[in-house]
Amino acid sequence: MRTPLPPLAAAAAAACLLLGACGRNAPADVATPTTGSAAIPKPTGSPRAPLRDWPEFGLDPQRSNVSEGATGITSANVARLRRRAVTLPGTVDSSPIYLHGVLVGAAVHNVIVVTTTYGKTIAIDAETGRPLWIFTPGGYEGWAASAQITTTTPLADPDRQWVYAASPDGLIHKLSLASGSEDSGGAWPARVTRDATHEKLAAALNIDGPYVLAATGGYLGDAPPYQGHLVLIDRSSGRLVRVFNTLCADRRELLIPSSCHASDSAILSRSGPVVEPGGRRIVLSTGNGPWNGTTNFGDSVVELSFPELSLRQSFTPTNQEQLSATDTDLGSSSPALLGGDRVVIAGKDGVIRLLAVSRLDGHPPPGARNPHRLGGELQRLQIPGGGELFSSPAVWRRGGRTTAFIADENGTAAYVLRGGRLYRAWQNAHPGTSPVMAGGLLYVYDLSNGGINVYRPGSPRPIAKLPGRPGHWNSPIAVDGHVVEPEDNGNDHALGGRLEIFSVR
Repeated sequence: MRTPLPPLAAAAAAACLLLGACGRNAPADVATPTTGSAAIPKPTGSPRAPLRDWPEFGLDPQRSNVSEGATGITSANVARLRRRAVTLPGTVDSSPIYLHGVLVGAAVHNVIVVTTTYGKTIAIDAETGRPLWIFTPGGYEGWAASAQITTTTPLADPDRQWVYAASPDGLIHKLSLASGSEDSGGAWPARVTRDATHEKLAAALNIDGPYVLAATGGYLGDAPPYQGHLVLIDRSSGRLVRVFNTLCADRRELLIPSSCHASDSAILSRSGPVVEPGGRRIVLSTGNGPWNGTTNFGDSVVELSFPELSLRQSFTPTNQEQLSATDTDLGSSSPALLGGDRVVIAGKDGVIRLLAVSRLDGHPPPGARNPHRLGGELQRLQIPGGGELFSSPAVWRRGGRTTAFIADENGTAAYVLRGGRLYRAWQNAHPGTSPVMAGGLLYVYDLSNGGINVYRPGSPRPIAKLPGRPGHWNSPIAVDGHVVEPEDNGNDHALGGRLEIFSVR
């Protein structure tokens, strides 16, 4: 949700420019230690199993956005990929998913699946760009061309026979991959909000065991009432199993938003809920809203047990009240799991915060009856280039070393975890959405100028730029010989859009 800089943030930005010490929004006390790009390991040159599927945003429930699997795309051929621009009946202001060799109709296809801002879900043949089926939710005409949109990335079921997709009326649909027909048995489609005109489905869907994870936020302008909440949906029946409300957290049901005394605290980030390794805990971040440490968790990182969705611990910055007042959401990005008991979160205030997973607020996780404390980050750094960050990092772990690639509206950078702290290894001035790394190459979509900058992970200099139009929250995937990128901005409320497919063959 982009807004002009408020006076307080503007003053901080001016101070940063004068001192040369921070990004546009970052406070002047934030400094960033650096290291050489040699600290980033080189991708392996040995053969790896092919990367055939990209079933969800971030590739996996941990939202790593990274695979070392072979894609067929290399530094030698990336600049010569065959380009196909596909016209769509809507704007895909999110990311695609991809499944190799699945049955659609009577034939086997390599399939791209996308959801438009007005809820049309489309299966596309990756080799030809031809639509295989289009699902249009009931009621589409009632919100088409309005401000009621979704930016939720769809999700493939592990059985590779179903996909889950959102529509702006607050429903999650279970669709046959073979035909696009909707499962209407049990409780499908699943309703995850009781006021879809105020609660937006923005974050990507995720999966943990037998459950689909869906989260809600608010629309551009933050019109109350709404509450960010997380819902567990039984994949088989469509039944809502658990609900965690980030405001009025003592209430465990799907709320009528006006019945809660507090509003906002959106779960709006691209990754949405992030599943920790082992699948027994979930971590998520929230946007602007009130905080009291017991029932209200605006501008916080929250860790929940799974599947109970019981609050385990949380992190909230000491300046939470200021963040909420100035619309500088902590939760504009998602927590990224770095390993080594570290998680990183970056937001619209221009600050990267490094946290300990085991002690999010700087203390052992408190008992359920105790209030949660403010503060506790281990480190604060500048986001690349300053400005506001709405993307999700890519986290690459190899050879005992961890590298996080982060992009925002003014730059792209690589950060290395060493001795439990982050160091910036390189930075450039190329804008970007959520980076992905696959087959040894890093892909970053340029939302401002269009196209995809392609990097070797150890260098800030692109080795190629794949052409395309500007966009918003869209981000690419690189899999099975293809790079796939949606374009355009969902806030334009257009009924058409475009998808770029770049292919080796």
